[in-house]
Formats: sequence, structure tokens, C-alpha cells
Amino acid sequence: MAHSTQAEKTLLCPSARPEGSNSVVFGVVGGAIEQPDVKYLPEPQPVTEELIALASPVTPTEVFRIAADCATSQCQHFDGQNCRLAQRIVTQLPTVAEQLPPCAIRRDCRWFQQEGKAACMRCPQIITDNATPSELMRPLSIPST
Repeated sequence: MAHSTQAEKTLLCPSARPEGSNSVVFGVVGGAIEQPDVKYLPEPQPVTEELIALASPVTPTEVFRIAADCATSQCQHFDGQNCRLAQRIVTQLPTVAEQLPPCAIRRDCRWFQQEGKAACMRCPQIITDNATPSELMRPLSIPST
């Protein structure tokens, strides 16, 4: 009997859109606009129309942290092997967590698989669609070439 390995399993992008493949909500953005703080759900929740409607009048990705299958070559942040967004987050943002957040997707998270706990210690400050990004956040989302 063959055993599944991490390489065969699709990793999850922790900053995905709700329409992504196998998308789930794993956190809710709280805190102040200047200092967001993601609260992690004990269990990821499937993305449904009802759940997405709760974000109104803003976009779901301003309120929820959504994970979905990593789009790999279909994503502007993927370089063929790694997520450059995860690399930039780890090298350019300060840590905001004193210990590993209680994240239900960590085992399958591309950022964690690639960058380890350094990504997790910065993850609570990430808003996928941030309408008012700080000077520190603004350059992170611009894909590097």
C-alpha cells in the first residue's frame, strides 16, 4: 500500500480567495485597522455563500483569512518552487505572536512548510485584501520578478 507524502498532497495557501479550490475559512480578522490581529478558528469552516455574506459590506478577504489549494504556477507570487509572498513576510515583517498561534491549517500550510514557525509568528497581522495597508505592508503584496 502506498503512503501519501507531503510532496503528493496539495499545500494550502493561507491567503487565498473564497473561490479557490477547497477553500476554507480558518481565521477572522480582528484588532484595529492599524494593527490587525487574526483570531484562529478551532476548525476550518467550508466557504459557503452564507458565510461569505457575513462579510458584507466589505470583501470576504478583508474579514476572513481563507485557505485554499495553493495555485502554484497560476499565482503571481509562486516562483516555480516557493511562495515569494511567504519569503517577503518572513524577511520584512516583525513578529507579532509570542508563541505559535493555534492554527488548524498549519500541517498543510505552504507558508509553514516553506518558512517554518517564522511565518506563523507573523501570520496574525496578515489581511489578504487590506484596504488601508501600512507603509510596511504595502510593498509586500507586489509580486517580485
